[in-house]
Amino acid sequence: MTTVKTTNGVIDNRVSLAKASLIAGFGLLIMVLTVPFAEFYIFPKVIGQNSTETAGNILNNKLLFTTGIFLHLITLLCDIIVAWALYIFLKPVHKDLSLLTAWFRLIYTAMYIIALVNLIKVLNLINIENQGEPTNKLEFSNSIEFYISSFQLEWQFGLLIFGIYLCLLGYLVFRAEYIPKIFGILLLVAGFGYVINTLSLFLIPSANTEFLMITFFGELVFMFWLLIKGSKIRGLEIQSE
Repeated sequence: MTTVKTTNGVIDNRVSLAKASLIAGFGLLIMVLTVPFAEFYIFPKVIGQNSTETAGNILNNKLLFTTGIFLHLITLLCDIIVAWALYIFLKPVHKDLSLLTAWFRLIYTAMYIIALVNLIKVLNLINIENQGEPTNKLEFSNSIEFYISSFQLEWQFGLLIFGIYLCLLGYLVFRAEYIPKIFGILLLVAGFGYVINTLSLFLIPSANTEFLMITFFGELVFMFWLLIKGSKIRGLEIQSE
């Protein structure tokens, strides 16, 4: 915290830019570990080739599936923390635009939460099945597939908002005199990559946008800068308010 004495003599404790950078960097680092583990290790183990296989896998691996849900929950909490920390970190550039940028990430997070509720509904179905209550097996399997598909589709739609957020973040970073402009460019490219990929998914499903995957590393590269260089910034704390 940076302690500043204001003109009316009130002591104002503020989070320094260096600490805000470190908090944002660690938040992003946690997300780099949680979502990929859930999406590329846990869920591929339980999501089968058809609804019946998926339902059976989740029934037999309830703890693994639940772990995947909690990893997404941790990511959501980190999203909120990162939105706050980057708002503080970029206030010296443009306070109002930094606030708007943070709100876009929070809106994305809200959409992410709504999507995640679908996986919690799957848990509820599993609990009912485990309690031995009579269920139609086909209906049970189809319901699970429906909620999992809903989660994926709703989350992917939210990435459109996340893409806009990255574009705004990239603009702020590009304008910041205390951040190398290359990171602003990388974030802008990543943002446009998310927007184009999401729009293609919904408007032109047949389009091949795999080449855009390389653009998604902008925030990852920026994370390393926040942890290594941004955490050493000094002398701008008083201007950050």
